[in-house]
Amino acid sequence: MNRFVLIFIFFVLFGAAFGMTRAQLKKTLSMPKKQCMTKHGVTEDMVGGIEGGKFVEDRKVMCYIACIYQTIQVMKNDRLNKDLVIKQVDLLYPPELKAPTKAAVKQCMTVQDKYPDMCEGVFWSVKCLYEQDPASFVFP
Repeated sequence: MNRFVLIFIFFVLFGAAFGMTRAQLKKTLSMPKKQCMTKHGVTEDMVGGIEGGKFVEDRKVMCYIACIYQTIQVMKNDRLNKDLVIKQVDLLYPPELKAPTKAAVKQCMTVQDKYPDMCEGVFWSVKCLYEQDPASFVFP
């Protein structure tokens, strides 16, 4: 099991017991960010604005976003899995972000079904999550 998964499991258990702040959640997600940036050859300029709604329509960025979600294990059969995402939201997100984020997840998970390509499907679903509720959207 890689080091990130062990650390992530620790934060899941810690978050479930005590709740995480938005800053703690972002810090937890910073580890897969570095790993996925290297793996997909993207720069901070390309991906640093995602949380603020800047979605660069580039294959590398699309696959970077999919990598983040693969790394935190919320994908199944190369698709975001609504139940796994909601489970992570329940475990990790601050209380004030849980309900709006879960509502956005329910609205946006089917967007990926329009795209046979995993990277494209995840990209457009994640962009939908941002558009549904920018204030509740958290991305590394």
